[in-house]
Order: sequence, then C-alpha cells, then structure tokens
Amino acid sequence: MKSVVTLLTVLAALVQALSAQEEKADEVAANPARPTISTPATITPPGYLQFETGMLGANRSPEFSSQQGLNEVIKLSFSRRFEFFAASGPFVHSRVLGQGTNGTAEVFLGLQGVVHRGEGSNPTVAVSYSRRIYGGDTPDLDLGSPRNSVLLLASADVKGFHYDLNGMFNEVIEGTTHRGQFGQSLSVSHPITGRFGISGEVWHFTQPFLRSNAVGNLWALSYTARPTLVFDGGFNRGLTSTSTRWEYFVGFTYLLPHKFWR
Repeated sequence: MKSVVTLLTVLAALVQALSAQEEKADEVAANPARPTISTPATITPPGYLQFETGMLGANRSPEFSSQQGLNEVIKLSFSRRFEFFAASGPFVHSRVLGQGTNGTAEVFLGLQGVVHRGEGSNPTVAVSYSRRIYGGDTPDLDLGSPRNSVLLLASADVKGFHYDLNGMFNEVIEGTTHRGQFGQSLSVSHPITGRFGISGEVWHFTQPFLRSNAVGNLWALSYTARPTLVFDGGFNRGLTSTSTRWEYFVGFTYLLPHKFWR
C-alpha cells in the first residue's frame, strides 16, 4: 500500500514538473470526473488529451475482504460536442477468504455526446455510452461490471455550487444470464478556500443478482495546482449490507496543455 501511494506521489510531482516547463495553454482547464461516481455532462477542451490517474482501496465488499488498485481514464474530445474515453485498472491486489491475488481490472471504451450546452444555472445535458472490451480477472466492487452502459448526464452551477446528476442503465452478466441494472448519482461541489474545493455525493445502484441495492455516501477534497492539474483525495461509505463498506482514494487529473490539432 505504501509503495502504491509513493508511486502516485512521484508521478504527480513528475507531471507537475513537466507541465511547468511547457508553454501555458490559453483559456484551457482540466475537467475532472474523478473521484466521484458522477460524471460531468461537460467534456474536455477539443483537441486536448486528459489523464485521470488514481489509486483506490476498498474493504468488506460482497466479492472480497479488501482490495487496492490503480485506475486510469484517458479522454480526448474531437469537437465541442463529442468526447472519446478509455478506462482501465492496470493493477489490482485483492484478498478473498484470506488469499491474496494480483490481476488487472476491466477495460472500457466509450463516447460521450453533448445534447445541450448550457451555461450557469442552465444545465448542460449529455448522453454517454461505454462497452467493456476486456473482462479482467479481479473481483468486482459492489457496483458490478457492466458489459454495456448508457448514462444520461446533467451539470450546472447554481449560487456558487456545481452539481453533476447521472442516471445509469447497465447490462450486467452472470454466467449466461443477462439483467438490467439501474443507478442514480448526485454530486455537489463548492470551493472552500484558495485553490481547495470540497464535494459530496450520494449514489444508488440496483444489484439484480443479489436482489439488493448498493447505496453510498462519498466525500472528497480537491486542490487545483494549476488550471490543467487537479489533485484529489477522499472516501466513500457504503450504507447497505451489500455495499462496499469503506473505499478510499487519491489521485490527480492532468490536461496536456498542448493541442493535438487546430
């Protein structure tokens, strides 16, 4: 665990040092989706590559007693309307019934499209689709691992607060059985002082194979080192018997400050 945190700290410092040597991009900023479950309806600036890198630890979930792993999301917008993204978990360590195993988590590819571009309290509305292209070989969190996922997203700013509201429609599979999974999440964030901000989230997912529901409450702090680099850390508390009891996370979002095309 200490080695993973040290690695993330070194990577974050390296990214910040490299970005300081690059030309400052005009009027561009990172658009973090981590660490909340909710995804912003807004997308990254067109032509800029964004990395969302972090470490997630979890305890007492239906499929494992403890788990720690790295996660990575890469995003690239082709226009002000469409964004491509890829998500993966390159390394995961799990303990199940006292036995430790190492593996890799799922890989997802997806596309997000903005249906309505709002401003201020007028919400931006978007639709997102993703598909699992690699199943991984590690136990799943309480949310499961959908093969196909469709999200309806809305984001806006109201009286100094920013919110991201998501509705999820997933296809989950166990053996040869396919079932629908439904989820909702609401994340609200607000600056607190200087470059720091705080966010709180409530979320819910059905668990069709357990005939139960996963519900959680998430809290996170963020620090904007520069417009293109945002650090975060926080925790999530599961609220039902089939929810992951505790999750903790730390990471950063980095937007490469040079455009791939004009």
